[in-house]
Amino acid sequence: MKEVLTTDQAPQAIGPYSQGVKVGGFLFLSGQIALDPATGELVAGGVALETERVMENIAGVLAAADLDFDAVVKSTIYLTDLASFGVVNGIYGKRFSTAPPARSTVQVAGLPRGACVEIEVIAYTG
Repeated sequence: MKEVLTTDQAPQAIGPYSQGVKVGGFLFLSGQIALDPATGELVAGGVALETERVMENIAGVLAAADLDFDAVVKSTIYLTDLASFGVVNGIYGKRFSTAPPARSTVQVAGLPRGACVEIEVIAYTG
């Protein structure tokens, strides 16, 4: 059975999708861009500030399921410019000090709202 997760600790969906869906021992999070949950606006200031906000948004959805980054088993990072990989990787890596998840990183032509970075994760709920 599928359970849809919603929280005000992450931006509300800007389309027909859920913030997270729990099923079969896993939590699948929709990709997060750097939208401020309070305003719904994209944070300004470049890829570093966007990545910080993205990670906070992910933390909010994980917390709604009583999970944290230790539960993440797979992530996918979408970047509009692979030249920003080092910056994103450094910020991302702070959340996974031990046993980081499997990960893919890809460059894309564009992201919603003109974002520089989007990250989606899958977590194990045990």
